[in-house]
Amino acid sequence: MATFLHRVGLWSFRRRRTVLLIWLAVMAAALIGAVSASEPPKDSASMPGIESQEAFDLVNERFPGAAADGAQARVVFVAEPGQQVTSDANRAAINQLVTTAAKGPQVAEASSPFETEAVSKDGSTAYATVTYKVTSDDLTDAGKAALTKAVEQARDAGLTVEVGGSALETEAAQGLGEVLGVLVAALVLVITFGSLAAAGLPLLTAIAGVCVSLAGITALGSVFGFSSTVGDLAMMLGLAVGIDYSLFVVSRYREERAKGHPAQQAASLAVGTAGSAVVFAGLTVIIALLGLSVIGVPMLSKMGIGSAGAVMVGVLIALTVVPALLGFWPDAVLSRRVRKGRSRKRWGRAGAKGSDAAGQKGGTPAWGVRWARFVVRKPVAVLLLSVVGLGALAIPSLDLRMGMPGDEAKSTSTTERRAYDALAEGFGPGFNGPLMVVVDATEADGPKAAVQAVTDQLADTPGIVSVSPARFNEANDTAVLSAVPSTAPTSPQTQDLVHTIRDQRPAIASATGADFKVTGTTALNIDVGQKMQDALVPYLAVIVGLAFLLLMLVFRSILVPIKAALGFLLSVGAALGAIVLVFQQGHGAGLFGVDETGPIMSTMPIFLVGIIFGLAMDYQVFLVSRIREAHIHGEEPDQAIVTGSRHSAQVVGAAALIMMAVFGAFMTGGESMVKMVGFGLASAVFFDAFIVRMAFVPAVLALLGKRAWWLPRWLDKLMPRVDVEGEALSERTAEPSDLSAHQATVRV
Repeated sequence: MATFLHRVGLWSFRRRRTVLLIWLAVMAAALIGAVSASEPPKDSASMPGIESQEAFDLVNERFPGAAADGAQARVVFVAEPGQQVTSDANRAAINQLVTTAAKGPQVAEASSPFETEAVSKDGSTAYATVTYKVTSDDLTDAGKAALTKAVEQARDAGLTVEVGGSALETEAAQGLGEVLGVLVAALVLVITFGSLAAAGLPLLTAIAGVCVSLAGITALGSVFGFSSTVGDLAMMLGLAVGIDYSLFVVSRYREERAKGHPAQQAASLAVGTAGSAVVFAGLTVIIALLGLSVIGVPMLSKMGIGSAGAVMVGVLIALTVVPALLGFWPDAVLSRRVRKGRSRKRWGRAGAKGSDAAGQKGGTPAWGVRWARFVVRKPVAVLLLSVVGLGALAIPSLDLRMGMPGDEAKSTSTTERRAYDALAEGFGPGFNGPLMVVVDATEADGPKAAVQAVTDQLADTPGIVSVSPARFNEANDTAVLSAVPSTAPTSPQTQDLVHTIRDQRPAIASATGADFKVTGTTALNIDVGQKMQDALVPYLAVIVGLAFLLLMLVFRSILVPIKAALGFLLSVGAALGAIVLVFQQGHGAGLFGVDETGPIMSTMPIFLVGIIFGLAMDYQVFLVSRIREAHIHGEEPDQAIVTGSRHSAQVVGAAALIMMAVFGAFMTGGESMVKMVGFGLASAVFFDAFIVRMAFVPAVLALLGKRAWWLPRWLDKLMPRVDVEGEALSERTAEPSDLSAHQATVRV
């Protein structure tokens, strides 16, 4: 592997104009394809294999023209203190709104609260429901404007009017997002390298890779069903790993130049050594992303495929474009003091000092070396502190409740949140999450009698406040009921209630011959959460198993991959615990702009496990490969840990800070779920890079000693050798003929 990549780096350096022309052609082709591509598909909420989705499909089949997932607006009216919505003036204003809304385009039905008994017992609150023939994504501006105009007229009449539902959903405020992440990344790179060019090169190549990836996803959107969400995740990951992968190659290039190697040889050696780590680190990320396909959720599978493509582009750019750009400006990425007219002889002395003196600055060892020496002196204490600390942070994850936060998680400045609170106050907390029960009476002797039996059973179920009259289809063989729970949509009691209703199904079906399914937004969120929870263990088994084999091949060890997996579980557990503390239990929620606590987004654990597993293996490969490289070159285990930290700790720390900046920048947006994703990923990177990889890993390696690299002989003979450490390259650089081929200084 190292020899092959050495040739790739050498070719890219020598044929730098060809390399850039090829990538420019690829980018142009992707952009042309993106411009000429048809409109990308909308995000699909389809979730195969769950009861709620089956019920939605049944409604769409039996009630043609009234899509179960059509847009809906729930217009809430609140009378002034001391008044009632049933007064003549308020009644007239409400009826006028309903009449005006019903005439709007794409409207299927608009119901008056006085006809549907949608008035609270104290008369202070009422609501009207406006349903549409299309989904919220397909609702036109004219359709939204008609409803907005009707609402404004009612407000002018003196009523407090708020609108919930999906029809007029407020767009979340956009944060600085990627821009802030790039700015922080640039600052970290400048501090790390002490050179604007060295800082700018990883940023430039990462942005170029993201442009290629996003254009490719857009161009292939209609073919593979890639929606805008696929592009969002690909951009976030592509930017993070693109910067990191280029960072490691540039860092190794500077290191090789410090040893006295000319630019061409340093670039090829950097790609042969650091590039090998980039390839295997990228493979672990790709494995984790492609592993999302085993969950059985089409949306997640597409997001994983699209993001894996972005990571692959980042790897290829780090291996080809980075050495090509180094060929154009071989000295620009070096530090300022090195560029100030130092002779090659002085370069060699500086390089020797840097390599022999443990990365010292002015005679003082760098922080990575000082920390590594402390860890090898006190491995037991460091190991216990890291395990206990992360374990304590992981404890709140045992209280993890999964769901899909709705309007209750939005800011009180939004009309959706105010409508939610008004309905909860006027009609009870469960009113915001009614259960839709779809009764299939095609096999019943008397469909209406069977539906009535289901209605009566629902009404007698503890935890159900009310059940609406049945609405039959034209064939009178299918009916839809609405059951209102007594508890809030995201409460555990509501989840238990859904399971209780479903448990009653066999007895009702046996007595009446009618089957029914429970759906609605509340039930859908419960089913999605259960599906994600059931998929977590198989998903973990797939990605951990494949990554174990990959790491065993890279490090030729059994214990090192096991240690990597255990460390990953610690960091993910701690990250999940931190998410529960902030977003579910509310500790420190105000610091992160979280308006309301609630259940954790159902897809969050899967995303966290998949993405962080890949990124954690990045640090594992980069850090441990340098330790193994020192060990196979003859150093004792403890000294190899110090040497590996000398060469990689600062760069790994910078890479982690960059990823934290990219992920954390997404917390500046207004959407609660986006904040949750950004917080979860940023905290997981922090735990994994600075505690697991910098403390847990070297402590375990120090305790294991030479046993860390044990591998049965029979297995060693079976596995191919990939030479990630570049052992073959170290032999080649010692050959005079090879050195003479690289002596000339490259001039552009």
